[in-house]
Amino acid sequence: MLRAEAPHVVGALARRFGRFEAAEDAAQEALVAASQQWPVSGIPDSPRSWLVRVGYRRMVDMIRAEAAARRREEEDLARDPRLVAGGDGAAVLAADDSLHLLLLCCHPALSSASQVALTLRAVGGLTTAEIAHAYGVSEQTMGVRISRAKQQLRKAGARFEFAAADDLEARVASVLRVLYLVFNEGYAASAGDRLVRADLASEALRLARMLHRQVPDEPEPAGLVALMLLVHARHDARTDADGELVLLADQDRSRWDARMIAEGTALIAAAWRRGPVGPYQLQAAIAAVHAAAPTAAETDWPQIAALYLALEHLEPGGPTMLARVVAVAHAYGDGRGLALLEELDAQHGLLEHPLTAQRAHAIRAHLLERSGRVEAARDDYLTAERLTANDVESRYLRRKAGPSADV
Repeated sequence: MLRAEAPHVVGALARRFGRFEAAEDAAQEALVAASQQWPVSGIPDSPRSWLVRVGYRRMVDMIRAEAAARRREEEDLARDPRLVAGGDGAAVLAADDSLHLLLLCCHPALSSASQVALTLRAVGGLTTAEIAHAYGVSEQTMGVRISRAKQQLRKAGARFEFAAADDLEARVASVLRVLYLVFNEGYAASAGDRLVRADLASEALRLARMLHRQVPDEPEPAGLVALMLLVHARHDARTDADGELVLLADQDRSRWDARMIAEGTALIAAAWRRGPVGPYQLQAAIAAVHAAAPTAAETDWPQIAALYLALEHLEPGGPTMLARVVAVAHAYGDGRGLALLEELDAQHGLLEHPLTAQRAHAIRAHLLERSGRVEAARDDYLTAERLTANDVESRYLRRKAGPSADV
């Protein structure tokens, strides 16, 4: 419960004082106080009100400890009748506090990596150590990254309040991208000894739900939640009892989460009717087609290939192109898939680009193997294995390359 309340407390304090970094520190102190006091005294009737009041007092203490020139402002704040000790007014939070906090963490002045780290820290409530572990870096490195992100926000003059001139649509799109990146890292960890980090994927889903609640009429946030639900529903089936990779075609579909699938399918169906179709809605629609197939053999691959083509028109990136190659191969034959991969590689260098090379070689290896070109497939499997930093995926690719790969 405390982790879920964290962004609301930070948001309320940042909105009141206009100081994000100090608000986060004060909120953390309030959460620590709650973890120490509530087990003894019991959870208060209004936990959020309690946390905001305690955080408010911490903020006032911080301000009073600073330069004497700010004393007049501190006295004004201390007299604020809405936050007098014991008053329920502290629980009155603007409905968009959480949204504004997400927008602030995804400020365009920050790099993508900094946006992700700050979002998980300030909105997700994860510790620096937890974020560092998820992304395979040291706690010190992640701490420096988060600290620098806060400094960049301060230098950029970023404020918790947003003027009417701010491009809200662009900022929401930035939040969607950050949450998508976090979810993808949880769904298929780029490094480490686990393929799936369900904790990270679940946190991304929680934050995406939060965003969707704040902007319920916007179709793309709904599409992102639907996509996460439909994909995360498969996470139990993606590895076997030994933690080894199980491909989609070989997964036990009875292990897929039926409630997640039902919720995601209903959500994307409603979003699809609401307005212009965006990339997250298209990806959710693709996931819904997979979820609707009773068996892998009954998957509507032509429909998936068409949806990926539409997605490629909106976002012509390497990962989308490679996904379309797979869909075309399933729908129209491995030869068509290989020909498309060769064409796209000639145009975009997919087999050499650092963001796509590993997956491109793995896909070509599968298609070559299914076409009977075993030796050529083996070379691509080994290349893909050398390019991955995930131990589970590495073992899978070496097994596919054959026993001689260990020599």
